[in-house]
Amino acid sequence: MTDGLRTRDLALAGGASRRRIIQGAAAWSATAFMADIAVMARAALGGETAPGAEPFGSDLVAKLAGELAAREFVKPTLEVPAPFNALSPEQYRDIRFRPEATIWRGENLGREIELLPLGWLYDTPVEIWIVDDGKARKLSADGTVFALGASLEKGPQEAPYGLSGFAVQGPINRAEVNDKYLVFQGASYFRALGRGEQLGLSARGLAINTARAGGEEFPIFRAFWIERPAAGAADLVVHALLDSVSTTGAYRFAIQAGLATQMDVDVVLFPRRELSHVGFAPLTSMFLHGTADRRINNDFRPAVHNSEGLAVWNGMGERLWRPLTNPKTLQTSAFIDKDPKGFGLSQRARDFASYEDLEARFDRRPTAWVEPKGSWGDGYIELIEIPVTEEIHDNIVTYWKPANPLGPGKSHQFGYRLSWGADVPVAWTGAKVAKTRVANAAAGDTTLFVVDFDGPAVADMRELPAADLATSHGKVVNLLVQRHPEIEGLRVRFELQNGGTEVVELRLGLRLAGQLISESWLYRWTKP
Repeated sequence: MTDGLRTRDLALAGGASRRRIIQGAAAWSATAFMADIAVMARAALGGETAPGAEPFGSDLVAKLAGELAAREFVKPTLEVPAPFNALSPEQYRDIRFRPEATIWRGENLGREIELLPLGWLYDTPVEIWIVDDGKARKLSADGTVFALGASLEKGPQEAPYGLSGFAVQGPINRAEVNDKYLVFQGASYFRALGRGEQLGLSARGLAINTARAGGEEFPIFRAFWIERPAAGAADLVVHALLDSVSTTGAYRFAIQAGLATQMDVDVVLFPRRELSHVGFAPLTSMFLHGTADRRINNDFRPAVHNSEGLAVWNGMGERLWRPLTNPKTLQTSAFIDKDPKGFGLSQRARDFASYEDLEARFDRRPTAWVEPKGSWGDGYIELIEIPVTEEIHDNIVTYWKPANPLGPGKSHQFGYRLSWGADVPVAWTGAKVAKTRVANAAAGDTTLFVVDFDGPAVADMRELPAADLATSHGKVVNLLVQRHPEIEGLRVRFELQNGGTEVVELRLGLRLAGQLISESWLYRWTKP
């Protein structure tokens, strides 16, 4: 299995491409500064340890985040000489991690850590610490950790390397082989996968002012503490210190790899200023084209996307499915809710024929599902769709936006479980949307929609359900519900006459004896 870290995927992980789309990279003017985390840790916990180690306790990162919030944000930098200060993609790939430097190599702990170098898109240095028995050891990046390829001059043993993140590998697919299943790299981005999958969409620690006037703010993970797992332990525990202009934060990730890789994420935020538009548990993905949207039609592949739809299980127990689109203009959608049960970006088509891409293997890209812990209160799930013409750009973002701003001067806590696997990890006996197809009909103002449903609720049913279809504008004609024996499901066909409007919101569900037996299919049609 490959790890999916091609050039295009590296750009997605760092978020640089999407930042250029929205407004361009943020114009940081801070001078070089890096908080002395070791000194702060000693002050926070007290006491001294043996040389080369620092004290670490379960509440350390929260204490550091609270102290850091009292200061103004300064982006960490690391001064390095040429060519390390302006690496090309080829040169960056020529900085090669030495296998013998792998953390916990050969110790039979069920996972090993690979360090990722600074450079190219990843120009923000991070500190990485290994925690063992209450003591933290900071990792270095020099010639004993990385080797240089032919495109770079040979550096000295104390070469000016920095670290930009790390990857976790383990026997997720085969007992005798370690495969990469988790990467933390670039701002607060991270990616994971389940068994048999390749890296695809990304998650982030926090979203601030996404697609808002004035530009988006991209928090960073300034430092990580990775706890050495006990022999046979199921979880790998990672702590992260988040920092940005508007807030700091303490993150704890408890990670279990498997058929679906699960992360229990616990967060404490310390805002420096009011967070009026903040997104919890943000997910970022790519959608270029597919059967639900073919604005890009000069491609031999039937579909090109890391995710094909937004799935929601709202606080009222209703399941929603919103196919993703690549619109002509930036679109935002808000799904108002209270105490959501879950949401995520899903890749439902799992057959190779749906994509026909031998390199990208979009059929193996994971679904990411967020399950909130406790009450998240009032707010909405926001979906942002950004127009793109190339698949190298991340253009889909979703997150939970709380109704009330997060004020400064106090801490704010929330938690969630994040699952990376083949499908949404929640049982559902109703019908779900298997495929959405959209095409222009003969009349210029008419669009044909074909929506297929499958699942236990419609497999062998004697009586056809009714299609409950609503539209915000225009007129729906030629509505038809028919059996679809090829998928043991149903097909709903209809035509939308838009009447010259620019935007139409559609909602479709299947009802039997007055009861909704399917997901609610939502679609925003926009004028081509």
